[in-house]
Amino acid sequence: MHFPRELSWLSFNGRVLQEAEDERNPLIERLRFLGIYSNNMDEFFRVRVADVKRRILLKKYHSDEQEDAEQLLQDIQHIVLKLGERFNKIYDHLQQELKKHNIELIDNYKLTENQAAWVKTFYRQEVQRHISPIILSSDEVDLGKQLEDNATYLMVEMTGSGKPEYAIVQVPTDALSRFIELPVHLNKSKKRGRFRRQIILLDDIIVHCLTDLFAGFFDFCEVQAFSLKLTRDAEYNISDTLDQSLIDKMSKGIKQRLKSEPVRLVYDAHMPDHMLKMLKKLLGYSSNDALIPGGKYRNFKDFIGFPNIGHASLEFPPMPALKSPQFEAHTTSFDAIRSGDILLHYPYHSFGYFTEWIRQASFDPKVSSIKMTMYRVAKHSRVIQSLIDAVRNGKQVTVVVELKARFDEENNIHWSRRMTEAGIQVIFGLQTLKTHSKLCLVSRQEKGKLVKYAHVGTGNFNEKTARIYTDMSLFTCHSDICDEVDQVFEFIQYSYKPYQFNHLIVSPTWSRPKLVELIEREIRYATSGRKAEILLKVNNLVDQQIVDLLYKANMAGVKIRIILRGMCSLIPGIKGRSENIQVISILDRFLEHARVYVFHNGGETDLYLSSADWMTRNLDQRVEVGVPIYDASIKQQVLTMLDIQWHDNVKARVIDRDQSNHYVKRGNKRSIRSQQEIYDYFASLHQDLS
Repeated sequence: MHFPRELSWLSFNGRVLQEAEDERNPLIERLRFLGIYSNNMDEFFRVRVADVKRRILLKKYHSDEQEDAEQLLQDIQHIVLKLGERFNKIYDHLQQELKKHNIELIDNYKLTENQAAWVKTFYRQEVQRHISPIILSSDEVDLGKQLEDNATYLMVEMTGSGKPEYAIVQVPTDALSRFIELPVHLNKSKKRGRFRRQIILLDDIIVHCLTDLFAGFFDFCEVQAFSLKLTRDAEYNISDTLDQSLIDKMSKGIKQRLKSEPVRLVYDAHMPDHMLKMLKKLLGYSSNDALIPGGKYRNFKDFIGFPNIGHASLEFPPMPALKSPQFEAHTTSFDAIRSGDILLHYPYHSFGYFTEWIRQASFDPKVSSIKMTMYRVAKHSRVIQSLIDAVRNGKQVTVVVELKARFDEENNIHWSRRMTEAGIQVIFGLQTLKTHSKLCLVSRQEKGKLVKYAHVGTGNFNEKTARIYTDMSLFTCHSDICDEVDQVFEFIQYSYKPYQFNHLIVSPTWSRPKLVELIEREIRYATSGRKAEILLKVNNLVDQQIVDLLYKANMAGVKIRIILRGMCSLIPGIKGRSENIQVISILDRFLEHARVYVFHNGGETDLYLSSADWMTRNLDQRVEVGVPIYDASIKQQVLTMLDIQWHDNVKARVIDRDQSNHYVKRGNKRSIRSQQEIYDYFASLHQDLS
């Protein structure tokens, strides 16, 4: 029995909506969770719904499986519509809550005379130059090829004495903020002696000035506009011709997204039927495409950056990054790592310790080489600048770049070219496998010997996401682990050679058999009457072989606890199959991203940090790396962190057979909000060590 992963993903995004509903969260943060929900839904349609649609359109499977895909698509569309209704209610409620704090989202038709005049001036000075409408009366316009994926558009209708004219206007959020605050002096509305702060969306500024935009070109008496957004299939084809570089192929493939098949049209529910009918015809929409009516505004993903123009209490309170006693106690990062393994847990700890390590390596006379994998990095990456500095200092630098990191391809192509020009050896890995591991290896000459220092982590080398994703980084100079990290880099370059990993868990060849072995070992302990436990923290659990093996472990008596963020195909709580399996999901201010595997092993606990979820793609189709934790104190830190999460009774939801997202019942216990508790735990731990 397996819960459909697409429906499980929608259940996860329902948990994001719960965060927008949760009155324990600050008001502005709740609005931002609506933006996160919208951004998640965009990606869901671009990737997962597009895949379901391909199963139907390409008739890829047997007829019975095709029928299953068609039913799945209907189920998806039904749930999405219900979530959309819930979304709109939450948004309406949050608007009313904003007013209580003297903040108002104002529509264009509510503008006072003075405000309207200011908006007209702002439009002419700041907005107009960014707008070039698509006129739909032209026979030369192929609208399906013109609309960009996930951009915000307005469909405009101009009516007068003659035939109506239609146009599409893109809202230029790539050039301007979506949220424009009106000058306070133009607002005469006061509450408790304070002026109400008012924000107008860029969309409404354009709608208010449509007459100015089209006057002189068209003869019309009335003009109206309705928002829309198109979502396209995120997949693209890459030619296998040998006369193109991989970067050129990838660049061409990314451009194909503009012309790829649409999978969803979201539109203002107030759009007249004749306009919607015309839009569907122009886009070539079929019955398999999702048509989703919504509120006045589309592309709520921009609300992730909704500005707080009110009191500081409307946002999460600051949580300053903690210092690492180990790094702070030593002059150089190498001295610190050599004194013992170090674990950092982002965002509770500062990512700056990693960037500082690479900065020091860039000019350290003893460092001879740096190797690193790159999946997602920041647009303004200090890490890459240090690698470029290392080349200038005569170091050998090798970077494995994953060009197919979905939605980060353009950024990675940019950095690949920049690094290549700087003299860094850029490797694109194996064409059939994504390199998703988080590795860095620095080699250093010490007393006539080559000593290696390694980083193995669960998250990307990205300064931005390290502030909002929970991830772990292990720094070590354990010689066997470092040698195996070096082997991973060699495997990426020379995959045909034989390799053996005795410490690391490496995908694609070695992960699945190793995980099967570890689970079956717990089964043997259970069948022999000994204590057997598995504790797992992942983002997604959907690999069917692994799920079935966990069912087998349950039936043998293994106690299994799972903390996950997203999709879960395993169905817990089924008598005779999964009654010993408990699953919870935690959503809070930070995105849970770390992967940790814990096996009781007869009391000799085995604990691994990994870049891999338990999905088929991570086990069989990517280069992933898991590292064992040998240091007893670090192992205890991770176990304590997991125990805190397991007892979360504020932000944890129970994953049951229906994935109904009920919160863990608190009862009369003290409230435990795990992300805050973990921060406090590390703060007190470091205080004891200092």
